[in-house]
Amino acid sequence: MKTNCSRLLSILAALVGALVLPSKAQDSPQDYVSAHNQARQAVSVGPVQWDARLAAYAQSYADRLRVDCRLVHSGGPYGENLAMGSGDLSGVRAVNLWVSEKANYYYPTNTCNGVCGHYTQVVWRKSVRIGCGKARCNNGGTIISCNYDPRGNYVNEKPY
Repeated sequence: MKTNCSRLLSILAALVGALVLPSKAQDSPQDYVSAHNQARQAVSVGPVQWDARLAAYAQSYADRLRVDCRLVHSGGPYGENLAMGSGDLSGVRAVNLWVSEKANYYYPTNTCNGVCGHYTQVVWRKSVRIGCGKARCNNGGTIISCNYDPRGNYVNEKPY
């Protein structure tokens, strides 16, 4: 009986941990890089590479935003995309949200019908290094920050 109870408690602890702890699935540096490079390849832009300095900056900023999970840009020296989810938002899902703005971007006139600045930063030809961070917010949500170097989204300049 004691063995069954211990085993049941172990299973219960694992299930609770899976529900409460943030998932690491689709949050590795390679996951972020691959999701960015897939979007970049679709428009014939060269790949980005992971940069530990940018990742440290992004993680530090995401940690600062975890208190209230508001999407407020850092104003730092890099390009920046932010995403927030009410649950455990994965890094790949955040990048895919930004890339979904492609539908709002019209390349011939370099204009947006709605929001597209996150997408144009993802595919900005001159941005070749990225670093991303993720934090669980006090409200149970997730905030993700990705930073880009050199930054992009200059007025009247096409991303690619």
